[in-house]
Amino acid sequence: AEATGADESSITHDVFISHASEDKDELVRPLTVALAQREVTVWFDAVKMKVGDGLRRRIDAAVATSRFAVVVLSPSFFAKHWTQYELDGLVAREMSGEQIILPIWHKITKDELLAISPSLTDKVALRTADLTIDEIADQLAEAVSASRHG
Repeated sequence: AEATGADESSITHDVFISHASEDKDELVRPLTVALAQREVTVWFDAVKMKVGDGLRRRIDAAVATSRFAVVVLSPSFFAKHWTQYELDGLVAREMSGEQIILPIWHKITKDELLAISPSLTDKVALRTADLTIDEIADQLAEAVSASRHG
């Protein structure tokens, strides 16, 4: 695992799931369960915290200790301010080689995403329109497994 930038000893979770609370019950909770069944550790509850500086610090800490950032890109996600802050931080980390972003498109089309964040449309994304939660979990687990042994 060379050239990742992230210190292996500081990694405590495989994935950090950045998402809007509106998507928690339908997608994030079942996905977290599916990932746990595949022995993938997940940090996902940052949204329960109060918005403000404390939230940013907690998000930064979660991001810093996770191997991958799974970002649930949905209309609800882009309707919030803190999600944009979180996304900016994740993109900066990825550009410096520290972390890999794995986007999940949820109830959003390529055209809608292009209008909001063109750089994200270049990434290979998992789409809830095309895949079941189990299929998404399988692909995420495969990516995590490959990075552990890379």
